[in-house]
Amino acid sequence: MAGAAAEQRRLATVVESWLGRPVLIVGDAMLDEWRFADSDRLCREAPAPVLTLRRRISAAGGAANTAVNVAALGGRAVLVAPVGADVAGDELHDCLDRAGVWDRTVNQPGRPTPVKRRMLAGNQILLREDSGDPDDALDPDGVTRLLTALGCATEELRAAAGGEAPTLVVCDYGLGALPAPVRAWLVEQRERYATVALDAHDLADWRGLAPTVVTPSFAEATRLLARAGGATRPTAGPGLHLEHPGSDPADGPSELTVGAAPGGARSDGAGVAATPDPTRTDRPGPVGEPTPSEGQVALTGDGLSVTGTGVTVNTEAGEGVDRAVLAEARLPELRAHTGADVVAVTLDTEGAVVGGADGEPRRSHSTPVPASHAVGAGDAYLAAMTLALAADAPLPTAAQLAQLAATITVSDTGTCVCRREDLLTALDLAPGSTGHPVLVGTDELDAIVAEHRDAGRSVVFTNGCFDVLHRGHVRYLEQARALGDLLIVAVNSDGSVRRLKGPDRPVNPVEDRGALLAALSCVDHVVVFEEDSPAALIEAVRPDVYVKGGDYPPELVPEAPLVRRLGGQVRTLGYVPDRSTSAIIERIRSHGQGREPHASAHGEDQPLSTRTRAS
Repeated sequence: MAGAAAEQRRLATVVESWLGRPVLIVGDAMLDEWRFADSDRLCREAPAPVLTLRRRISAAGGAANTAVNVAALGGRAVLVAPVGADVAGDELHDCLDRAGVWDRTVNQPGRPTPVKRRMLAGNQILLREDSGDPDDALDPDGVTRLLTALGCATEELRAAAGGEAPTLVVCDYGLGALPAPVRAWLVEQRERYATVALDAHDLADWRGLAPTVVTPSFAEATRLLARAGGATRPTAGPGLHLEHPGSDPADGPSELTVGAAPGGARSDGAGVAATPDPTRTDRPGPVGEPTPSEGQVALTGDGLSVTGTGVTVNTEAGEGVDRAVLAEARLPELRAHTGADVVAVTLDTEGAVVGGADGEPRRSHSTPVPASHAVGAGDAYLAAMTLALAADAPLPTAAQLAQLAATITVSDTGTCVCRREDLLTALDLAPGSTGHPVLVGTDELDAIVAEHRDAGRSVVFTNGCFDVLHRGHVRYLEQARALGDLLIVAVNSDGSVRRLKGPDRPVNPVEDRGALLAALSCVDHVVVFEEDSPAALIEAVRPDVYVKGGDYPPELVPEAPLVRRLGGQVRTLGYVPDRSTSAIIERIRSHGQGREPHASAHGEDQPLSTRTRAS
């Protein structure tokens, strides 16, 4: 339990440290449109459903959604991207304003804003209509204005951050927002940015950028390796076998086969797939997503490959192969070909594989969800990974936070956005708190209480063994919580319980007792103390209200003089008959010995009734 709490605190510290960090996002911004419809019949003209539109939602997409995620996670996000002077562009500006993104987009009259329109019945996507052509290149004036906006935004962020070099995120999805002159400018200006993250469908276009981190999908990684001539397999361990001719044919795609080694047999889980059987009819659908700039995309005649200009990704050959194992084997090559310090190969619902300069691959996992829930999850991953690395977090921490940000956004249909509050809540931190986990150490109490008091919250304090948590305890703690804004529960250590209760107690170790208390919604913080008396903790917390259980007046509470001297009140709550830890343990022991339990005396950790006495 202590280890988990320390891990929570470490991750939370990183999340807090990136607040206000300046981040410039540049690339292909688009509008995501979601149309939710009902359907209860087919039309007469064709076997197609008749849809009745019920709801329409617009959201920032692509580079714009990455900017929204950076802002939602607590960074200072500035977006530079070409946006059309059209209705979709107006909606995109509204999305950015609502998210708190600094909108430094450049209007491009005559060039439409890219839009992805999804039509859904229930949560099932029936079709997607894309508008925005990568052939709609920026004209020379548009390129000049985009470069001017980049330079101004960089200096604006630097000034706002007191001279600190900003972070740069490049989102190149092949929609024409980053033509060659813009790419060349970013490469030349690399030293102006402390951290650079790159998410690009075609990583080969970004040679020379030397990014801090790249986040290719599995398909994007294989395309890069094929174009880089990665024709050989690693000498040891399972790997990603790539076949690529020495030169591309003039009138067709070069070949990239994923997962099949020449003469290989079907894998039994070791990571090498068999040569495809052309007689099979139960072939899966295509895997991977060719870049928009690759032009026409189609299945090959044998039904085994997805073909686009420059690359063919063979789908049957990779069947049964663990993509994570394959990606891990090629991380060093991916780092070499991209010049990146860190490579994170994303595997959709299978999580990600991350590698850095230490050569140690790191695997993260995700929860499978419907495809309609995962749109934009990669943007949340990219935003959290970038912010963590920019905050100088160790790579394992950055990878963990990035995967967590992506995973917690996929609970519903729509474009994924991870908020800082969502991330802290996922780390078992209370929303609206000052960023501390529920279970804390005694050395943290001073800072925690000070932060809560600065926020105007009153502090309630109670203590006990809480050996066998039961309904009486929960009722007591709920009543205690109602006496103030914040409830701190101090729990006796195992040694302290033995001294107070005898050698056969506690029944449950302090790790279990603390974890159960921390899981109660009425408890804000739990702390373990070694002493027989909570006096030292009371001195540190200086509670506004100290709560104690018993049928005696507050004046008889041993801690009452100390609490009053510190300016606090003492409250006592009466017991609920036969709802005590001692009574429960006696019943269990009696049942095991085949005898009737006798009534037990009141114990120190008995729960309390609704009767309240106050001094």
